[in-house]
Amino acid sequence: MRIKAIARHEACTRGDGVSMHRLFAEQLRCATDAAGHVDVLKLGELVSAAYDASDRDRQRMTDARAHTHDEVELDLLRTQEFLDTIVENIPIAVFAKCAKSSRYILLNRAGEDYYGMPREQMLGRTPEEIFPADVARVVIEQDRRVVASGMPMFLEEHLLDIGVKGHDRVVNSRKMLIADGAGDPQYLVGVIEDVTERVTTRERISHLAHHDALTDLPNRSAFNAVLGERLERAQEAATSFAVLSLDLDRFKEVNDVFGHPVGDLLMRAAADRLAEEADSAFVARIGGDEFMILMPDDISRDDVLALAERLVESIGQELEVDDYLSHVGLSVGIAFCPDDGVNAATLLANADSALYRAKRKGRGRVRFFESEMDQELRDRRLLQHDLRQALEQNQFLVYFQPQARVDGEVIGSRLCCAGTIRPEASFRRTSSFHSPRRTG
Repeated sequence: MRIKAIARHEACTRGDGVSMHRLFAEQLRCATDAAGHVDVLKLGELVSAAYDASDRDRQRMTDARAHTHDEVELDLLRTQEFLDTIVENIPIAVFAKCAKSSRYILLNRAGEDYYGMPREQMLGRTPEEIFPADVARVVIEQDRRVVASGMPMFLEEHLLDIGVKGHDRVVNSRKMLIADGAGDPQYLVGVIEDVTERVTTRERISHLAHHDALTDLPNRSAFNAVLGERLERAQEAATSFAVLSLDLDRFKEVNDVFGHPVGDLLMRAAADRLAEEADSAFVARIGGDEFMILMPDDISRDDVLALAERLVESIGQELEVDDYLSHVGLSVGIAFCPDDGVNAATLLANADSALYRAKRKGRGRVRFFESEMDQELRDRRLLQHDLRQALEQNQFLVYFQPQARVDGEVIGSRLCCAGTIRPEASFRRTSSFHSPRRTG
């Protein structure tokens, strides 16, 4: 079936087929966004209007005066050919069926491409004669619902496994009913837009926003979101869980010796081992050589320790990366909610304190958070603050011990003592300083 004039009424009364072309083209532009995506709702209404106008105006053309009949027919033919060209080349599948029998009576070029078959194999046939039984049942049920209600049906981003492009194509589709002059169902007109690539791209962007690009593990943003949910659930349901803070030992050495390409391969291999050993636990890469793990609810201290020790053992084994045998280690700090913190900041700080203690004890260790670590953490943070302030305000005092010959001649000196004058006029010796690398 060929589409008739979209506005035959104006063509009959004014004989202005060209204006109808412009009207249709303008409406089609309105249905297309800046990215070239066609709004299937607007397009469906446009195609529906073309069919509806054809039936409404048939009687009007019959009543036209004889001496204008040929002119009107010529205008209608031009408009019909114009609309046929538009619908044939629209990059969205357009079809029409007989409302009573569900037999296909129109299919455009995009429809052939979508269904994976020439229109000759579909026109005049029902869904049962074309599609697998399970697909045909769904299609016919949708047709019946539209015919029974008389209302358009719009399905957004639903799955269809019809066609040769692969299973589970994501589509936007719209079906609408066209009635005859007596108000009885005559045609079912539909449009189908394949949005699989658009949805896949959107999901990929969302995935990248919440996953580490190197290891494909959840990133810091995803970890913080999941931790927030777990803390809320723990408060509401009175559950407990453990947070593990992990740091790869000697990874910087491998990176410096073998280069970043080998370091990246090593990081991926280590991440794979962590994810495999952690099983159902939530593993995230926070940045650099740091990882975090959220354990399942109400897990025992012994089970957490057993997992942490397995992780240390697994990472401590040789890793063959790009023909290199690499040796790295793993240190783990553990904190429990609610015992060691009921909010994210406290819980993570305490897990980091336990990790810091594990690395100080020789690395490749596992430590649980203990209350005295909290005071140690506060002291360390105070020291960092004091050192930065001393640098900014020129508060360092340095003392040198002279070096002299036995005859008393001074030949040099060596550093004897260094410290800072604190605001409260107390002197802090360097013996209380940590490594500048650790304090930043």
